[in-house]
Amino acid sequence: MLVTVDRGRCCSSGQCVLTAPTVFDQSDEDGLVEVLQPTPPAYLAPDVRLAATLCPGRAITVT
Repeated sequence: MLVTVDRGRCCSSGQCVLTAPTVFDQSDEDGLVEVLQPTPPAYLAPDVRLAATLCPGRAITVT
């Protein structure tokens, strides 16, 4: 699994951080999403996919 984000689409809602806090964080400078683990372990896949689904800006891509 590979997690990528489009920071240009991020609207800083923080849903990703609440859903998968070991994979996502928000920048202290601009509040935009940051990926902490671009290739998270398989057991985190359900949380990462849910975070992508909940993202209102559709900024998260999981492949």
